[in-house]
Amino acid sequence: MQYFLLNKPFEVITQFTDEAGRSTLKDFVPVPNVYPVGRLDYDSEGLVLLTDDKQLQHRLSDPKFKVEKTYWVQVEGVPSDDALDQLEKGVLLQGKKTTPAKARLLEEVILWERSKPIRFRANIPTSWVEIKISQGMNRQVRKMTAAVGHPTLRLVRVAVGTLKLDSLQPGDFRALTGEEVKQLKGLAKPMNTFQRPYKKR
Repeated sequence: MQYFLLNKPFEVITQFTDEAGRSTLKDFVPVPNVYPVGRLDYDSEGLVLLTDDKQLQHRLSDPKFKVEKTYWVQVEGVPSDDALDQLEKGVLLQGKKTTPAKARLLEEVILWERSKPIRFRANIPTSWVEIKISQGMNRQVRKMTAAVGHPTLRLVRVAVGTLKLDSLQPGDFRALTGEEVKQLKGLAKPMNTFQRPYKKR
């Protein structure tokens, strides 16, 4: 089995082919027969796992296994404690409430420069928020920050479970270590369900 970690650049589609001619994973990962675990939007950046281990791929993508994903999100304005509390408790998106998350302001973020700068508005400050979720709704983080009044300007996935980007630069990829694969498989184990012992009457 093969396991890789890619730092997906901005404006790269999380597929190996694209009829519209956009940049794809094939431009950065010249390895046959591996596929991305889940999705990362075209206009988002950061950690993408790739593997030919179909069982692990399915489990890491399935919300019922509650594998936590960590995002650093640059937003318009500075979220209040109340806004962060809303993000943590859940917000309504298309009539459904998001599951509990973790959210906190980040004081200092050191990242690479994006290939296309974000839009700045002179009279509106920006800030960075760390958001951890185990759901996988379409464009969920962007919709969550917008719902509390702070539109997302830049979104970077920095971790999946215990696996982190660290110093990996945009467009670079590496193989996972044996220990990292072991940790991922541990995260994606089915939860044991308690069953009452059968009692004869």
